[in-house]
Amino acid sequence: MELEQLRYPIGQFRGKASYSLDEVKANIQIISALPSKFINLLGSWDNHKLDTPYRPDGWTVRQLIHHVADSHINAYTRLRLALTEDNPTIRPYEEGLWAELPDAHTASIEYSIQLLRYLHLRWVLLLNSLDESSLARTYYHPASKQTVRMDEYIAMYAWHSEHHYQHAYQLAKRNNW
Repeated sequence: MELEQLRYPIGQFRGKASYSLDEVKANIQIISALPSKFINLLGSWDNHKLDTPYRPDGWTVRQLIHHVADSHINAYTRLRLALTEDNPTIRPYEEGLWAELPDAHTASIEYSIQLLRYLHLRWVLLLNSLDESSLARTYYHPASKQTVRMDEYIAMYAWHSEHHYQHAYQLAKRNNW
């Protein structure tokens, strides 16, 4: 399998000009399902499997799970900012450096899985309450220099959820785990 396919098993995120309410609901469902999908896939993995990189020079599955928790905490905060402020400038973070911190290398994935379970309950509750005017709200991302609408944000985190789930799933598939 070539490196680009290992890096982007479902392709790179491609935003659209707008999303229908049905697309938004489908994307919220993808976000909602992620913790259970990780629990079902990784529940019996030992440290050897968890400490295996999903691709050459990539993060281990352990780092990947902790990254998803870190990312989705930031995503939840960004949503709340966008809903309560007019086009707030969000604070980017160095995700690659966060993944190199000691806890990302050593902590049990259970900590991040449980964090994701409860974070996603709150996040999805809020996402499901959004109406069309809320979906049109925005935040500004200074690193990408882009203004992001909430319907696109939801699509992006649905993609992010499946993107990282597929990293672990494809690793398991390649190794017959």
